[in-house]
Amino acid sequence: MSGITMRDIGRQLGVSAVTVSKALAGKSGVSEEMRQKIIRRASELGYVNPNAPQTTPTSGLDVGILIPENFFSVVSFYATFYKQLVQALTDAGHFGIMELVTHDMQTALTLPNLLRSRHVDALICLGQLTSPYMQLLTRQEMPVICLDFHDPFVTTDAIVSDNAFGAAQLTYWLIEQGHRDIGFVGDIKATSSIMERYLGFLSAMLMKDLPVRPECVFSDRDPEGSMFHTFQLPEKMPTAFVVNCDMSAQALITDLQSRGYRVPEDISVVGFDDFCPTAGNTPPLTTFRVNCPAMCRMAVKLIGERCAGDRKTVGRVVIGGECVFRDSAAPVSVMH
Repeated sequence: MSGITMRDIGRQLGVSAVTVSKALAGKSGVSEEMRQKIIRRASELGYVNPNAPQTTPTSGLDVGILIPENFFSVVSFYATFYKQLVQALTDAGHFGIMELVTHDMQTALTLPNLLRSRHVDALICLGQLTSPYMQLLTRQEMPVICLDFHDPFVTTDAIVSDNAFGAAQLTYWLIEQGHRDIGFVGDIKATSSIMERYLGFLSAMLMKDLPVRPECVFSDRDPEGSMFHTFQLPEKMPTAFVVNCDMSAQALITDLQSRGYRVPEDISVVGFDDFCPTAGNTPPLTTFRVNCPAMCRMAVKLIGERCAGDRKTVGRVVIGGECVFRDSAAPVSVMH
């Protein structure tokens, strides 16, 4: 029988092409029982030189994309991120298959269907999953990449935006505009990205010897991750807010306007991501643009290298971005 591929063998046995490649090449990461099954099936199908070292496929990979359900909606930063990731995979000759991971799946440590069916060669986790769930995924003997977050309790590659630097740059800019009383909006412990953005904000305030009032640091979402539309604002308002993401920045502006505040005339607001289009009467956001296309290309590059047998973990890769100045923030001198 001619034209038999490693993927054909894998599909018959319910394993990935990467597992077949490792078994035929005599590499570790495959049980001896499965290795013998693969070798026998390859021989039965007439696969050429089944016991000879093989090169792991670096194109035509089936890559699973796991996204936490609470991060994904039709109009969301992660929906846009996902589209760009699929495009990067397509450009490299791979296939992207998405599955949403529910809160219950993470709590019960239930494997995604993509893994139970063994129809993927590698995983890209887009958006923060719990540490126990990440530990479960990394035990499945296939490459796993974290995209837009990192987990200190899991040894795997991660590609993140320059969160701390970006938030610090926005904060320094506000300080240069004369702001001294600045708040931060975001659930600091929700994701590694929000934590890093808060630390960037805090570092800028510390470097300029400016105090941060505790009541001016508050969350933008509930414990399940649902975003707030109204906020617990302090009695004495700051002159500016650094918000952890554009969606929450826009929600904050709408809430401020409903209470009679003008943005930026009364309060300046800056976001992060450069995702949200202008909505309603909200001014265009000053924000930090995350370079999603570059992050996606790096994730695809690392997946290809890992599937080709290079298992040296590079750790955390930081992709730079840039500040984008628009109309939601203004110098104190022009505020009334």
